[in-house]
Amino acid sequence: MVMFVDSFKFLPRLIATFYQMTDVPAQRPIPWTPLTKPLKNCKFGLVTSAGLYHKGREESFNTAREKAEPTWGDPTYRTIPANIQQEALGVSHLHLNTNDIEKDVNIVLPINRFQELAAQGKIGGLAEHNFSFMGYQGFPPDTTAWQETYGPEVAARFKAENVDCVLLTPA
Repeated sequence: MVMFVDSFKFLPRLIATFYQMTDVPAQRPIPWTPLTKPLKNCKFGLVTSAGLYHKGREESFNTAREKAEPTWGDPTYRTIPANIQQEALGVSHLHLNTNDIEKDVNIVLPINRFQELAAQGKIGGLAEHNFSFMGYQGFPPDTTAWQETYGPEVAARFKAENVDCVLLTPA
């Protein structure tokens, strides 16, 4: 069964048409690494592109610059501890309605659900440090900093924690 997803459904028609007419080359090949052990033995790491940050410990994403330069997006990341409480999380994202995320982070970063899976023995555990990026990377998107700097940094941090699997939750 094939399902069509209209990525532009909620955009104004003029902006949707602009995006649809813009030629952006696909990134190929898509990287994939097969799982080599059962989920119950795998430690998971979580990554979201929802613009989450740990209030009082890290700065929010640079939305001031993005407002001044609308074709720019903050490529950096923020560290989200596995034991973080909802009230300690902030969301800085100009392209999302953040109201529901501010009430329940599990919408974009299912930390509590993965803690439950670990407690039930369905997964081997959850990384102590999980990560959030700003999904918007300008227009046209520039993911160079992700590919050359921040992606490898996060991968190294997950490897240091012996993470086997990473769940990416795009916002």
